[in-house]
Parts: sequence; structure tokens; C-alpha cells
Amino acid sequence: MENTVFLILISISIFFGICSFVGVILLIKNMKTVSKLLTYQHGLLAKIQNMLKNNSSINETTEKSEIIYQDLLQNLIPIMAAINVMPRSTSEHPLWRALGGIMDEYANNPFVLEKLRRAIKLDVNIARNVSNYLNRANAFLQHIASNDSDGIIATTFTDGSLGQSLTFFAQAQALANTDK
Repeated sequence: MENTVFLILISISIFFGICSFVGVILLIKNMKTVSKLLTYQHGLLAKIQNMLKNNSSINETTEKSEIIYQDLLQNLIPIMAAINVMPRSTSEHPLWRALGGIMDEYANNPFVLEKLRRAIKLDVNIARNVSNYLNRANAFLQHIASNDSDGIIATTFTDGSLGQSLTFFAQAQALANTDK
């Protein structure tokens, strides 16, 4: 009887030992799965964080561009009034509508350059607005050129309405300054 009890105790101990061993193996397997899932989740969180940083950067750039556009537009409004030019009636940003209106008028009527030259020569405020516009637009173009690695954006702005308007205003300013 003692041997039977002893055999039963050893059998129970071996059974619990095997169950414990299997339990530890399953626990290790589950821990590896949890580790993989946590690594995957960490990767997703890192991607989400990068995406949010990029969106924040884009929003900040957009806000800064809008401030620059509004500053340029504030200098254009009195100039447009002085030379009797209306902005384009399109759905563009007001700055581009104003520049488009000026450049369209100049293309249709080259006398607009003479009107601007006279306005610069006769009105100190117009001369100041033209000078401010030229300085700020040039600084904006230089900033874009220095931060544009492939040059596509800088070329677009330089060859577009902004660059054309700089040439137009610089010509008018040069003509007004040579007549003094």
C-alpha cells in the first residue's frame, strides 16, 4: 500500500510537472506573440506620429505663405487703384487674381507701364508700396530658391505671375527714378 501511495504521488507530481512544462512553453509562445504585436503597434504609432508632424509642418507652411501673400497683396491694392486696374474675376487666391489683372492689363495696354511710372514719380505712397512689394517679393523668391532642392517650385514662381510682376514693377520704378 505504501508503494501504491508512493506511486500515485510520483504520478501526480510527474503529471503536474508535465502540465507546468507545457504551460511554460505556451506562456513563452504567447509572450513572443505579444512582443511581435507590441513591436508592430509601436511601428504604427511611429508612422502616425511622422504623419502628424508632416501635416503640422504643411499647415505651418501654408499659414506662413498666407501671411506673405497677404503682405504682398496689401502693397498691390493701392498700386492697382492708382493705375486703374481690376483683379481677374477667377477663383484664384486674391494675390494671384490681382497680379493676373495687372499683367493682363499690361499685355492689352502697354500704357499701364507709363501710368505706373507717373504714379511712382508723383505719389510717395505708391513709390513706397512698389518698393515694399519688390523687396518682399524678391525676398520670398530667394527664400523659395534656397529651400527648393530641385528648383521646380522656385522656377514656377519666378516664371509665373510673381516673377513677371517683379519685372514690370522694377521697370516702372527704374523709369521713374531716371526721370528725377
